[in-house]
Amino acid sequence: MSFFRIVAAAFLALALAIASAAKAADVAIVLSDTSGAYAEFAAAFQQFSEGSNWRVRWTGGADNLDATPRVDLIVAVGADATRAALRRSGTIPIVATLLPRSAYERALADAGINRSRANTTAIFLDQPIGRLLAFVRYLLPERHRIGILAGPETRALLPQIRQAAGATGVGLETEDLESTGNPVPAANHLLVRSDVLLALPDSAVYRRDNIRAILLTSYRFQRPVIGFSQSLVTSGALAAIYSTPAQIARQTVDLIKPLHRDATNLPPPQAPTLFAIAINNNVAQALGLSVPDEPAIRRALNADKDAR
Repeated sequence: MSFFRIVAAAFLALALAIASAAKAADVAIVLSDTSGAYAEFAAAFQQFSEGSNWRVRWTGGADNLDATPRVDLIVAVGADATRAALRRSGTIPIVATLLPRSAYERALADAGINRSRANTTAIFLDQPIGRLLAFVRYLLPERHRIGILAGPETRALLPQIRQAAGATGVGLETEDLESTGNPVPAANHLLVRSDVLLALPDSAVYRRDNIRAILLTSYRFQRPVIGFSQSLVTSGALAAIYSTPAQIARQTVDLIKPLHRDATNLPPPQAPTLFAIAINNNVAQALGLSVPDEPAIRRALNADKDAR
């Protein structure tokens, strides 16, 4: 190869590198807290976004959002980060993640923003209703009456859950619980009419100071609890289906990968596509239950189109 061809090839490689860099878009990761699940999300996001056209320019807590450099997209992790980002972002697109649907909609309402705002979207922690009901069905096929303790964050979901449950021949029993209420009386009334307690992520119902009381009451009635986190299973729930921070991070990266830096029309809010399953075999044994193992349930859920 001649000297001139070598120089031309070098200039071409340099031009391609500059063009590639010019296409790179900057994202800020705003965390509700810089530890725990939020830090896990941030680390996983950084890993999954390597090699994409999005580069992480800034990662920090919601209280330091003023220090964020000019970026093309904000990923707000958790409810506090979402509220802060909505207050400060202006026209910068926002992807809210690692929060329940109710928290996202409340943050939009508090900021006076219509939920159809084109440059805001979310990936929720809430599992799709079809997946929740299918999980209960495959785990406990003999249990046909599902009980739900409903609070302010989950009441609005009950008609949709009731309709979905009825379509599969499952009955739904509910009891209302106020945020300051003692959960035991409501749980007593509910569990006598139910075969299984399905716990939905509602901070007014499943608080740190009353989760143990709910679990003990359900055990007294010999009713298994299906939870929404690994910690609930560790505390005494029979099983849970949930999405980990790393799984939500991966889905978030997959969502933004096709977007360009000037994109403003984000896809609609969505449920998690990836999920984890936890089963407490000691609780199953204590309740005299024989349940399928995690791989068997996962295969069944993956094959069930209504569970996606």
